[in-house]
Amino acid sequence: MNIREEKDLFSRRHIGPRQTEIDEMLSELGLSSLEELIDRAVPDNIRTPTSLNLGGPLSEHELLAEARRLAEMNQTFRAFIGMGYSETITPPVIQRNILENPGWYTQYTPYQAEIAQGRLEALLNFQTMVIDLTGMEIANASLLDEGTAAAEAMGLSLAASRRKGNMRYFVSEHCHPQTIDVIKTRARARNIEVTVGDHEKVDLSAGYFGALLQYPASDGAIINYLKFCQLARAEGVLVTVAADLLALALLSPPGEWGADVVVGNTQRFGVPLVYGGPHAAYFATREEFSRLIPGRIVGVSRDSQGEPALRLALQTREQHIRRDRATSNICTAQVLLAIMASMYAVFHGPDGIRRIARNVFRHTRALIEGIDRLGLSVTTKLVFDTIKVRVPDQKEVIERSSEKRMNLRIYEDGDVGISLGEPANSKDVEDLLLVLSGKASLDFSLDDLYETADFDIPSGLQRTSPFMEHPVFHSYHSETELLRYIHRLQQGDLSLTTSMIPLGSCTMKLNATAEMIPITWSKFADIHPFAPTEQAKGYQLLFRELEGMLGEITGMSAVSLQPNAGSQGEYAGLMAIRAYHQSRGQGHRNICLIPTSAHGTNPASAVMAGMKVVSVQCDEDGNIDVEDLRSKAETHQEELAAIMVTYPSTHGVFEESILTICEIVHQHGGQVYMDGANMNALVGICRPGEFGVDVCHLNLHKTFCIPHGGGGPGVGPIAVAEHLSDFLPGHFLFEN
Repeated sequence: MNIREEKDLFSRRHIGPRQTEIDEMLSELGLSSLEELIDRAVPDNIRTPTSLNLGGPLSEHELLAEARRLAEMNQTFRAFIGMGYSETITPPVIQRNILENPGWYTQYTPYQAEIAQGRLEALLNFQTMVIDLTGMEIANASLLDEGTAAAEAMGLSLAASRRKGNMRYFVSEHCHPQTIDVIKTRARARNIEVTVGDHEKVDLSAGYFGALLQYPASDGAIINYLKFCQLARAEGVLVTVAADLLALALLSPPGEWGADVVVGNTQRFGVPLVYGGPHAAYFATREEFSRLIPGRIVGVSRDSQGEPALRLALQTREQHIRRDRATSNICTAQVLLAIMASMYAVFHGPDGIRRIARNVFRHTRALIEGIDRLGLSVTTKLVFDTIKVRVPDQKEVIERSSEKRMNLRIYEDGDVGISLGEPANSKDVEDLLLVLSGKASLDFSLDDLYETADFDIPSGLQRTSPFMEHPVFHSYHSETELLRYIHRLQQGDLSLTTSMIPLGSCTMKLNATAEMIPITWSKFADIHPFAPTEQAKGYQLLFRELEGMLGEITGMSAVSLQPNAGSQGEYAGLMAIRAYHQSRGQGHRNICLIPTSAHGTNPASAVMAGMKVVSVQCDEDGNIDVEDLRSKAETHQEELAAIMVTYPSTHGVFEESILTICEIVHQHGGQVYMDGANMNALVGICRPGEFGVDVCHLNLHKTFCIPHGGGGPGVGPIAVAEHLSDFLPGHFLFEN
């Protein structure tokens, strides 16, 4: 007997229009079916001849069961690794009413201020929090991650440098290694020479335009950078400080001792680790650099009735005006996560933030006191939450920590690192001391440690200035008060709880509840990005399956999930093309053809990837002028690196000349980069890899329904043809 179940499939439940409504729309267009619509819209010569091999569809129940199976393959150890990521506590009122609330995670980007007043106020709170804690004059509404923010600060420093011709950038060896890696990659494309070294020994007069410091240092040290900043100011060198925002509740803020830019991560303000993100970075600087700041800035204005109103005061949509002269390709933010961080600050207020910081500091000082009594040593005792410990046998310590389900940082020199977060307590201190000592019990009491430990911060490094004095940070400290504030702001926004969102190509197609539920499961949410990979087997399998599915959908050979936004996907794709040309002894190929109709991030990304932009004209209908393309390709055939083409185009058309466009570029030695922002229109109909595309990025928030949250998070993975697969981005911790 052949028994077939009729499942309550996801598509039946969530594809909005019913068949009668589809028929009504088709009738209005004079069409008989969706197939006829596709036949009319999509050129026949690029239609894929086969159906996608993605397996059978699942019901929501089956989908969640599969997600649970993957989650159970992960292991959650206590995360004491640090490196810019800390354990935190997400207040339940924020988790339930922001992260799990479609009134917050389904909003569109806030370009239309009149339907975005709620999230704009939350972002204004974020900016105010950052300005106050860093001691700077202006901040944006978040960036993608700390490494990217540091790279953007290098770009700002270069653009603002008064000593033109200098192409050297100094990076302190005390910075987080992943940040150093991002800086080196960004610098290489722009021919910037990066020096990584000791900030006390560098000669800043030797052609440097900027410098990056870490505060506290990656190994935990609290360093007084005042003298360095004074020397830098005298030499015209702009100083960026990557700072721990929670530490700034106790430590003197960089704005008070000479920093020009301050960047960092707000993850420890209530945003779970989730194996590395996304998390909202911050970017603060001085007022004089307001026109160079990347991302968006929310400002207070007046509406037509003279009432206070919020709007985007500055944003790098200036790319659409300046294009290849834009200073950044960032066109988005991490709005949903920034809102969580801002609500964390609103909920706790300045006194609560100080209390959390003091608790972390107190447990760290007690841990150092205990390490002294064990006869071990730390590299420095002047720290906030992180220590580097010299141990006799690193391997044995790591084995003991694993037995207690704790992850420590492993240093190449044999030391171990320990970093405490908000949930840390005296029991953690005891367990860590037992791990370090190898003993079954301690020879001293914990109470004695806390009574004798040194809890003083030197006066020159101690914060004396107030922060977060605005009434919003003093008004909503009970759950009920914050709940009402969150819902009052929510009512000022347009989201899927209100209506469909018919705005632009960035519109989320769906944020189904079933897709959001696994995000807050502990076995997905509480894993440190640098935890051993054997503890994240579920994540690793999920990644491989997603890469395979995206490869099948695009018709490409390899996929990288690393780029964390469409803009970063563009950059990574162009860098892969650049590396491919260099591998063939054609590193001189640096011309990127870009249609005048392209999204503004395209030319900005090309310049950041070290390419020169040559514009290709469009006809009166907005389509690429093939003859102008042919002429430009012939003129620049010796230097042609790539073309960036959006498909379907920015005005929603499947240009019939796409095969010819790809052929022309390939004939003249270039590669075809496809901006996949509109991939939702191609899925199952045609595959870029089959009509000549060499690399494309995908905006997962547009095609595959991850939360957009009013402008981010976004994810921009890239898919490449086989000959580019060796040039996909990697990570220094996972090279093997």
